[in-house]
Amino acid sequence: MSDIHVLVSPEAGRGRAAGTASEVLDRLRSLGGHVIDLSGADAASSAANARDAVAAGAERLVVLGGDGMVHLAVQAVAGTDTILGVVPVGTGNDFVRALPGVPEDPLEAAAVALGDPDPIDAIRVGDRWVASVATAGFSADVNDRANRLRRPKGQSRYTVATVLELPALKRRPTTITVDGTAHAHDAVMIAVANTAWFGGGMHICPDADPDDGLLDVTVVDGVGRIELLWFFNRVFKGTHLDHPKVHTHRGHRIEIAAEVAFWGDGEPITTGDTVLEAVPAAIRIVR
Repeated sequence: MSDIHVLVSPEAGRGRAAGTASEVLDRLRSLGGHVIDLSGADAASSAANARDAVAAGAERLVVLGGDGMVHLAVQAVAGTDTILGVVPVGTGNDFVRALPGVPEDPLEAAAVALGDPDPIDAIRVGDRWVASVATAGFSADVNDRANRLRRPKGQSRYTVATVLELPALKRRPTTITVDGTAHAHDAVMIAVANTAWFGGGMHICPDADPDDGLLDVTVVDGVGRIELLWFFNRVFKGTHLDHPKVHTHRGHRIEIAAEVAFWGDGEPITTGDTVLEAVPAAIRIVR
């Protein structure tokens, strides 16, 4: 087997990736791979190392971490021939929920990561890429708060962040143009999805499919705090779409005019008016 380039997030899963890394790297070597660890001292250096390796023709990049590390890797591999493998050891692991062939066990996932790839879509936002969901409004505020919390761990961190952000709930006048057709909203939150999940298991766009060349949009309009809590209670089951203040759209190109900050894959990506486009088969991934 040829070289296997690897990125490890020391922060993912509150240190779980760093603690598991040596076992995973040994597993990759035992399967015949020559492991090249690209992990830098911080996210910026890891991203630069990944870009350089892909530019030099890296065949495969395996990431150990969560959605943030996937996001970093996708900036390097999207639109290239480099194969992406994921060993999910993050807090939310929302992206791999759309990859049913990737096991939860890190050592099993490491073996799967060396398999044959399939192409999937990605979201292009300017010069950035999003693998799973781009979100704005209250959901982005919750994401920001969750990233800053030290406790609790896991999915419950997003629940705590939701409660802490409720007093600052805002409605934002928003125009969403889907393949040329404009829709007016009084948006509390917006999600533009390539895959179905975000926020640690919230089934925000249940019909999102990373193989259809389309983006699914869920918008929550003009709800108050109590209604929003109801929404988040049901969104984990994906049963929120029948609420009269929840609206959905689907298209190739989504233009959003609003004074909001967008987060993608749990990372900040842009602010203000934003164009998001589905790019078919942008990522070669093992799933």
